[in-house]
Formats: sequence, structure tokens, C-alpha cells
Amino acid sequence: MPLQGFCWFLCCRKGFNLLGRDYGEKEEEESFELRNKEDLTCNGRGPLEVTLSQPPRTANGTNGHSLSEVPDEMKNLIIEKSKIMGLEENPELLVQGWLFRDVHGGWIKQRRYWFVLSQDSLDYYNGSERGAVRLGTLVLTNLCSVVWPDKHTYKETGYWSVTVHGRKHCYRLFTRHFNEAVHWACAIQKVIDTKDPVETPTQLLIRDIEESKFNPEVIEHIYQHNPILKYTQSPLYAPLLAFPYGSLEHTFHSGKGYATVREEAVKLFNCLQQLESARDPVALIQGVLQTCLDLRPLRDEVYCQLVKQTSSTPQPHTAAHLRYWQTLTCMSCTFLPSPSILKYLRFHLKRIQSQCPDSEMDNYASFIWEALEKTRCRECVPSWEEIQVLMGRQEMLCTVHYPGPGSCQLHISSHTTVNEVVRRMMERLGLKDSKNTFALFEQNTHWERPVGGNTIIADILTRFQNLSVKGPDSDSQWRLCFKLYCLLDIDAISVDSIEYLFLFEQCHEMVVRGQLPACEEDLQTLAALRLQSVIGDFSTHSPCPPLDELFPGHMIEARLLAPPPGPPPAPPVAPAQGCPPSGRFPGGLLGGALWGHAATAAHKHKVEQDLRLRSRLKEEAAAVMCTIVERWKGLAGYSSRDSMAAYLTIARQWSGFGCTLYEVDFYMSSTGSFSQKLWLGVAATCISLYKQGEAEALECFPYGQICSYGVSDSNTFKITAGDRDLLFETTKLTEIMQLMNAYFSATRCQRGRNPAAVGLADGTAVELGFHRLPSAPTLVELPSHPV
Repeated sequence: MPLQGFCWFLCCRKGFNLLGRDYGEKEEEESFELRNKEDLTCNGRGPLEVTLSQPPRTANGTNGHSLSEVPDEMKNLIIEKSKIMGLEENPELLVQGWLFRDVHGGWIKQRRYWFVLSQDSLDYYNGSERGAVRLGTLVLTNLCSVVWPDKHTYKETGYWSVTVHGRKHCYRLFTRHFNEAVHWACAIQKVIDTKDPVETPTQLLIRDIEESKFNPEVIEHIYQHNPILKYTQSPLYAPLLAFPYGSLEHTFHSGKGYATVREEAVKLFNCLQQLESARDPVALIQGVLQTCLDLRPLRDEVYCQLVKQTSSTPQPHTAAHLRYWQTLTCMSCTFLPSPSILKYLRFHLKRIQSQCPDSEMDNYASFIWEALEKTRCRECVPSWEEIQVLMGRQEMLCTVHYPGPGSCQLHISSHTTVNEVVRRMMERLGLKDSKNTFALFEQNTHWERPVGGNTIIADILTRFQNLSVKGPDSDSQWRLCFKLYCLLDIDAISVDSIEYLFLFEQCHEMVVRGQLPACEEDLQTLAALRLQSVIGDFSTHSPCPPLDELFPGHMIEARLLAPPPGPPPAPPVAPAQGCPPSGRFPGGLLGGALWGHAATAAHKHKVEQDLRLRSRLKEEAAAVMCTIVERWKGLAGYSSRDSMAAYLTIARQWSGFGCTLYEVDFYMSSTGSFSQKLWLGVAATCISLYKQGEAEALECFPYGQICSYGVSDSNTFKITAGDRDLLFETTKLTEIMQLMNAYFSATRCQRGRNPAAVGLADGTAVELGFHRLPSAPTLVELPSHPV
């Protein structure tokens, strides 16, 4: 008997079970969308005693109270009727006054109305006298929004505007006085802020499910009597969750032409339903994910829509129905829902697994459950390839290159991070015992940068795919490269190890970029040793790489552009008396003709000069290549390892070998009045300053002398060493901070504080604040700043 009484109380939930009546699903979801939280508690009802949200109907089909007494918008909100009727009997007026409803230009006469703001609504009348006819009402809830007056509207119309967005109405109010517009906007917003949160029937049911999740009979009864929770082929006319009213540009930032969040929620449900008949669902799934990436509030809504469409499906094992599960899989690998929706989703997955064991739905539910444990918010929408892989619950293949012609293919998931790939590459290449650290780099022909350790690999691959679509030429082909990052102990690298190959290849990259200061003869010898190590002994049939892959090109250009040695140029000769100064022509028609002829001649001379310079560059490059080849011939019999060892022996003659160089503008004074282009070298033990192209450091600052370092503004890096402040302007701020932090962290790890972290460049972003270090610290005492 108690169970029967309990079930009788459950029948009160039929307020949400109106889909089966003659009103239809559209009317149910439009008219019974919102409920005030206060209505569930202030009347003493329990969570299962829910007032019917359908307005009472008489025998002839009309509402129980007159339409003239209660506005249409009030009837559609699930709010206590006694509160609304009280406004008519004893209204508490907050602000009232004359305002224009619409402003038109030209000959159209402006019409103004008497607006009255109360604690529950904004009404307007045809006059201010007692007994005036009320022409409209906008019910105020906590979902309403106010757009404040702006100068743009004032410049166009000559009026200050205040826009109030409600559920069914949008009032644009105009006045000529700015203070009056601000006063109305403040008053309306204050009323909105005092309103209790409003919930939809779906949100109430989700809460009831959470409270009754350990009672299967109650759960099944809730699902049985509330079709809003179950699969439907009918369209959705209102969101399942509560969203603020109003234009998107005023509530959520986006510049992609979206409509309001509520309208986008309805469109998304329409897209999900199209999945059942789509020939290729990947584009639709990617579009849904992109909208959720741009409009964060819609993520919970899409999760609820997918849970709805995967509950109580008539044909659950068909390919059309599995599209919903595939979309839910992609969502779970891209975004996490809010905590309340996450609990609801986990409950749904368990329920499906218990109802359909050993089925495809069971497999998808298990995959989604595991994905939710690992997912962090993605930076990019999954690529076409990733979505196809996720639809089959499989992993992707990722190609990781390393210095030289080698590469590895690794299986990755949507959650694999850079740190995980670095660990796996070190294990595969036998580098686990190395004292140096490694990192992944984004790399193309002309540019590379290290990637933070917490970055998701799938996001990087998606970004590469997007860049290749924009620029399909070979120079824009991006790849991931596994390289040495922090050189902590070069002497410990064995000549026979692959790490030695890494050191050789990365040293050669510095040489080609012109970042290894050496004389021209040494650079030619290095180029010959490079050929001997890569190709072997000289042969007329051996393919020879281009010069720009062997020798720094700026050396040839600098030699051609340098002024020839000789006597100083003669002083300019003063023009004869009566002659115009050089570069000036007499006025008049003849003067204009002479000037035009001179400009044409100057342009022609410049073109000829460029052609001669290019010809000389080719000649000089051919001469340098001949010298390199002759030196190559003299290396016959050298093995590849011997050539690499000789190459690195010459390179290590530079005192700064092993540091990473960044081009910076060094401010000579704290006011930034004068700067000089220098190289900033970041090494394992110190920071150095080099004049570009010179081997000797201008200054060197061991880490023990550095008191603090950090970013002082968007492009300025500041180091405080003793009583000196060093200011550098550079576009490589993030990379410099990341490398310094990695050196500090790796040094601490090798001292035995955190050995597990050795070999990693942690973090996806650099803390761009100002890092203060202890005064005169030793290298061991320097703190680790996570990258």
C-alpha cells in the first residue's frame, strides 16, 4: 500500500507528460519550459509534487482566466499565478516615464508610450492617466538581459537606446537624454538580478534522477511518464536547458554570425536529427563540435540532446541510431560537461550498459566513460581524420621525425599529450638514461618552435591540417620533430649513440642559419665534412645538395655588399654658379619632363643593378661550392662517424657551443632611448650576450647572479642581475621563458630532487609574470618555473 501511495504521488509528474495529449510536443516544449525554483519549496511540496505547468483550460478550450487579464507571456512561464495577479491589485512601481518605443527617420511621426517598471514586469500604456490601456507586458526573469546605451545608436538616430530582451518580446526604448537611459537600464538590470534562478523541466527531471538514482522503480517511472527525456523524431522548439534571452553579441562573444544561443540550441538539435539520414556524417559532427567550441554554454545542451536521443530508441542497433553514439563519443573526447550534466551523463551510460549488455551501445558507453576520465578542453575541433577514427573507437597514427632522415610512427588517442610522446620516443630510441632533455618541435622549412608538454597532440595535427589547407606549397608543410632541448652534459654523449647524431644534426642547423660564429674557411670545412658524413667519398655521380643546405647564405651576401677597400670617397663638388643644385630641376613643363626622364632612368638603373648583384651572387656561390667540393675530395676515406666527430670538434671551439641563440634588441638604457641588435644565448649555466657574427660574448651572467627575470610588457623581456636591469625586445618571449624554466627544472632534477621529470619540457604555457629568485642563489637553489 505505501508503494501504491508513492506511485500516486509520482503521477503528479504528468505535468511534463503532455506530449501525448492534443496539444502536441511543440506546445509542451514552448509553453512549459521554465519553472521558478522557489515554487518547489515555498509551498511545502516535496521534489516529486510538481504543479501542472499547463494553464487550466475550460470546456470550450479557452484558458480559465481571461486573456485580457493575464498577458500571453505570463501564461507561458511556470510561475505562481498569485504573484502575477498581485501586480494588478497592488503594483509596486519602481520607475515610470515617457519613452519612445521605436525611432524612425524621415516623415514618420515618433510615438511615445508611458512605461512602468515594477518588481515583475515592464509594461507600457497609451497614456499616463489612471485607467490608461496597457498595450504590452514584458515579464522579467533572471534570464532577461539589458543592452546599455551606446554611442553608435546615438550617432545614427539622435536617441540613446536601452534594449530589454525577454522570452517572447524585445523592447527597444529610446530617449534623448543619456542620464535617463542609464537610469532605466540600471533599474531594469537591478530587478533582473533580484530574480530567482529559473529551471526548465529537463533540469528539474535531471535533479530528480540524481536524487532517485538508487531506486530503479522511480527512475523507470520518471522515464516512462516524461517523453522529454526520450528519443523523438519531432523537432525541438525550445532548448532543454535555460539560456539568457537576447542577441548573442550582447551575451556571449562571437564574431561568426551566430544567432542567439537559444536559436542555436534548436538548430543543433536539427543537425543531430539529420545524422540519421546523412550519407557522410563527419561534416555534420564537425559542425556541431565547432559550434560548441565557439559557444561554450551550448556544450551542456548538446550533451542533454544526445542523451535524449540515445534513450528508449525504437531501433537502437541500426546504423542511423549509432550516429548519435558516435557524436557523443566525439563530444566526450573534445569537451567536458558541467558537473551536474556529467553526473547525468554517467548515470545514462550505466543505464544503457545494464539494459544492452554486449552490444555496440555498450561498447560506445564504455569508450565514452574512459574518455571522460582523460578529456581536457581542446583548443581545436577534431580533424576529419580524427572524427573518422573516433567513430570506430580506434587510435590515430602520428609520425614524429627526429634529426636526420629518421622518423617514428606512434599510436595516439585524442588525449595523448606531448609529454607522453616524448617519453615514448625516448624509450623507443634508447634515450631514457640521457642526462640531456628532449622536446617536440613544430617545424617547417623556415620556422620551428618547441611545444609545451601538456599540449594535446591531436590539436597540433589539426592545426597542421588547417595550415596545409591555407597554403599547400612545400614551404608550409608542417611536421613534429623530436630534438635535443636542454644540453646539460655534452661530454657524456657517446659517439656511437643516436644522441650524437642529434647533436650533429642540430649543430649543422645552427651553422646553416648563421648562428655559429666562425671564419669562412672553417665554415667551408664544416660543409665538406657534412658532405662526407652524409654522402661519403666524392664521386662525380654522387648527388650534391644545394649550397644553402651546407653553407650560411648571408656570408656570401655580406661579402658582396661590403664596401671595397680603397681610398675614401672624394668630397662632393659644389655646383657652378647659376646652375641648380644636384637633384633639383627648374620648374615649368621642361622641368617636369626632365624629372620624369630622370625617374625612369633611375628605375632602370636599379633594375640593372639588381640583375648584376644576382649574377655576382651566383658566381660567388659557384666559387664557394667549388672550394667546398675540393675540400670534400681531400676527406676521402673518412667514415661517417669520423666526419661527424671532426665537424663537432671544430664547432665546439666556440665558447658558446650548446646554447640556444635568440635575436633580440638590447636596450642600452632603461628608458629605451637606444637599442642594439644582439644575440641572447640561453645555456645550461648562464645567459650570454653576443654581437651577431662575433664569437666572443659581450657579457655573461651566470644563473647565480640573476635575481629575477620575466616579461615587463608584451614584447619586452627583463633580467635583473645584481644591481643591473637588462631589457630585451623580442618576439620569442615565450620560447626564452620556456627554455630558462626548463633549464632550472632539469638542473634541479639532476640534483636528485625530482628525477622523474628529467627529459621533459613541462607545461603548455609559460608563466609570463616576473620571477623573483633568492639573492645570489646557487644553481641548486634556483626554483623550477613550470613551462
